[in-house]
Amino acid sequence: MGLPSLDLNLLVALHALLAERNVTRAGERIGLSQPATSAALARLRRHFDDELLQRVGSRYELTPLASSLLEQFQLALRYVENTFAARPVFNAAVSTRGFSILASDYALIVLGGTLGRLMQERAPNVRLHINNLDRHLVDDAANTLRIHDAMLLPKGYVSDLAEAPLFEDDWVILASTRPGREARVLDLDELSTARWVTTYDSPTQFTPADKTLRFLGIERRSDIIVENFASLPFLVRDTDRLALVPRRLAHTFGRVEGIEQLEPPVSLPQLSESLWWHPSRETDPGHRWLLDIIIDAADQIGMETRNVPR
Repeated sequence: MGLPSLDLNLLVALHALLAERNVTRAGERIGLSQPATSAALARLRRHFDDELLQRVGSRYELTPLASSLLEQFQLALRYVENTFAARPVFNAAVSTRGFSILASDYALIVLGGTLGRLMQERAPNVRLHINNLDRHLVDDAANTLRIHDAMLLPKGYVSDLAEAPLFEDDWVILASTRPGREARVLDLDELSTARWVTTYDSPTQFTPADKTLRFLGIERRSDIIVENFASLPFLVRDTDRLALVPRRLAHTFGRVEGIEQLEPPVSLPQLSESLWWHPSRETDPGHRWLLDIIIDAADQIGMETRNVPR
């Protein structure tokens, strides 16, 4: 069915029904009576040849087809929002536009406070939705960035996309403190035999530091695998495990009691955090503003932490 023969009002009803999973609430959401919403549901069922909503006990659940439609709606609505939010000139001071970016908790811990302050100062009514990164989004970055406005991600994971450098970082190793014992110095053998807490567990998620260790023949034994950095010190503390983390992040962990920072026994490549976006967005003044404010935030934290304590 092409757009000319499609009743676009049914799309509004479909989204409400999928989101609410209830005819009455869906009608209230879009300003339709219950009979009118029920009639829309009947038409949609005929169109898709699927129940869409099926009763399970006292409530309705989405059918498998309806669940897939809801996922597609999130993408479609993002396109529509971007289309209708477009303006020839973007005035951040009065705009109520929403933006969506992807970032790891590492990037947010390092950059988020400064970015939030700048947004409050320059664009008090602009909304920023920050989504968690995962390997599926990174592996499909070109399509991901057709939906989301930008991605904060180190170099080495994606290519063929527009990019701006944000900041660089080097690496330290977190370990539990050992009161009363002499200062600890790690060697390569200890890295090979140690038990580790690592972030992610996919070849596409290995950092340049991971790749260097592997090149040296060091296969880290991962006892615990997490998909964030913030939990690392708490999983290392009071154990014999180690964790490899960016120095800027480790500096924030300095307030965590029972954790010490050790220098790696081998030089590891720096982490180069970058800002990525899809080139198709570059004619959008609002998107350009978003990129600029993220880059400004990175410039400021670069000045504030130019000499991160070692």
